[in-house]
Amino acid sequence: MSERDLLHRFIFTHAEDEYVPGTPQSSYAGGARGELVQLEAAWQSILSRSDYPPAVARLLGETAVAAVLLAATLKIDGKLTLQVQGEGTVHLLVMQVTSERELRGLARWHGEVEGEGLTLMGDGRLVMTIETARGERYQGIVPLEGATLAQALEGYFARSEQLPTRLWLEAGPTRAAGLLVQKMPGHDSPQDDEDWNRIVALSETVSAEELLELPAEILLHRLYHEEDRLVFEPESVRFACSCSRERVAEMLRSLRQDEVEDILAEQGKIEVHCEFCNARYTFDAVDAAALFVETPHPEARGLH
Repeated sequence: MSERDLLHRFIFTHAEDEYVPGTPQSSYAGGARGELVQLEAAWQSILSRSDYPPAVARLLGETAVAAVLLAATLKIDGKLTLQVQGEGTVHLLVMQVTSERELRGLARWHGEVEGEGLTLMGDGRLVMTIETARGERYQGIVPLEGATLAQALEGYFARSEQLPTRLWLEAGPTRAAGLLVQKMPGHDSPQDDEDWNRIVALSETVSAEELLELPAEILLHRLYHEEDRLVFEPESVRFACSCSRERVAEMLRSLRQDEVEDILAEQGKIEVHCEFCNARYTFDAVDAAALFVETPHPEARGLH
């Protein structure tokens, strides 16, 4: 297994705690959990889809690792979409990650890019949308506040989840990485508070270079070697796009046939471009006509 493109989840325990598979994380006395994600190939796949200015690329990379970290705090079968919307030079960052750790995303900007961090976004909002495989949909929206995306997300947790949460996000030309620590619900004793403050203090010593360059095992040992921890099996993260020719065909079928024919008459073909992966799907007149031909029932029999 590669040292990169992995999500590492861990919980802080007390020395006397013994992990029993299936036991909820909240039952451990340490009262805090953590996540570390490091991306390389997945990040390069996202980055290669457009010619992003360096400052935009850094914001997009931070959004990528943040989305993976946030999705890992949830126990859902579905997907999480993180959107950062603003009125500045960069007006949209969107990143989507599934429960299978499949990741895709993009950024939108205009004009000359000057500055760094959320100053590029101007006034805006942070939108987190969760969609489950059963069709349930949940959404949280908070104002975009703070100088960095990490600060904005910490504000989101403070407002929407009431869970003390700290994040450190970094992105470079080849790698992106992030660290999250979060206090578990129901751990509010003076000892829990002392443990939490110590974990945050240790986490704050991490540098950008360490996040991006150090192997996860070495980094976690450097940060928390004096803390009792339970580290779970790492999970692979990969770039993947859910677009397909079949999905585009379904979208075209949802239009009226005369609308499709009008587009063909005007343009000669229908071309759909996926902004996430740059795939292009082309339908000519024959392809389009086939979309509206009813498929015979498997049991249908011809006349002889």
